[in-house]
Amino acid sequence: MKSRDTMGSLSDVSLLTTKLQNTLISYNSIEENEWRVAKKTENITKWRKPSEEFTGFLYKAQGIVRDSPNRIVDYIRPGPYRLDWDSLMTSMDIVETFDEGCCMMRYTTAGQLWNIIAPREFIDFSYTAEYKDGLLSCGVSIEYGELRQNYVRGFNHPCGWFCVPLEDSPDHSLLTGFIQTDLKGMLPQSAVDSAMASTLANFYTDLHKALKV
Repeated sequence: MKSRDTMGSLSDVSLLTTKLQNTLISYNSIEENEWRVAKKTENITKWRKPSEEFTGFLYKAQGIVRDSPNRIVDYIRPGPYRLDWDSLMTSMDIVETFDEGCCMMRYTTAGQLWNIIAPREFIDFSYTAEYKDGLLSCGVSIEYGELRQNYVRGFNHPCGWFCVPLEDSPDHSLLTGFIQTDLKGMLPQSAVDSAMASTLANFYTDLHKALKV
């Protein structure tokens, strides 16, 4: 079982988690002037820059969520909550659990843009760890198993969500995400950009609603 990028393989989970975590921390340290604002709303700002992993873009999204990092990340990482609230995700199975906070999951996503983007399937290694006063939940796609019928196999280059409490308002958290997904297939970049903008906006909206329950 090999990752298709420089992350390594599942033969050494500790090495993979270290590389993945360090990669996400490096993204979180990218200077502000390297990003281009893709969209800004009252609650969320989204940026993008060319990815160093593939020919697409690395997207950054940031917004404030009213809850603690532990509860927020419990809803984001693979587990019993995620499928209930994430409107893009249509199925999720944890294929294997490794050390605490590490697992391999298979999940599928719905078609987008009137099915211009057909349903996708992903096989991801996921890792959650402490980060400063909060948490980091990150992942990367790996090569594993046969593709399900009626799906295109997408590939997530290193992605992740940083969630840390606000110093002046500890009942609120700053949630920052880094996403770089290769959707595969012959898709125009404009369609990919539209899908990513919609996906990230819906992610925050769906998460806010779920946390209020």
